Amino acid sequence: MMWQDFVFMLGSGLSIVFLAPTLRDPNARVPLGTSLPSMGIGFVYSLTFFTLGMTFSATGAFAAGSMWSLIALFRSPQGVSMNLFARENLALFVSDLRYWLARRRSDRSLADQYVSFDRGAGHGTPR
Repeated sequence: MMWQDFVFMLGSGLSIVFLAPTLRDPNARVPLGTSLPSMGIGFVYSLTFFTLGMTFSATGAFAAGSMWSLIALFRSPQGVSMNLFARENLALFVSDLRYWLARRRSDRSLADQYVSFDRGAGHGTPR
């Protein structure tokens, strides 16, 4: 076994230990925007480690991804929900994506997108 394989496995094991209280706490609320990407990263790392022959690291990353899956399922603010791709959620995602793309294509500077200035007064103070 390579020492790196052992180090990555230990890191994944520690993340599981640190995530366990979140899964056990019925009052914990973790946004899906946090748990789903973390879950995906865990599974991608697992596959990557497996293809490199680092089976211990792959197992640890898979376990961490699985822990994030459970957190997404049981500790999201919406509660237990299997409707992640419901029509309303998908429509909201498409709406947000269109808004984000329109904002990215805008000729306005990044600061103008978030701060409104009174250009008529010439003082540059926010409204």
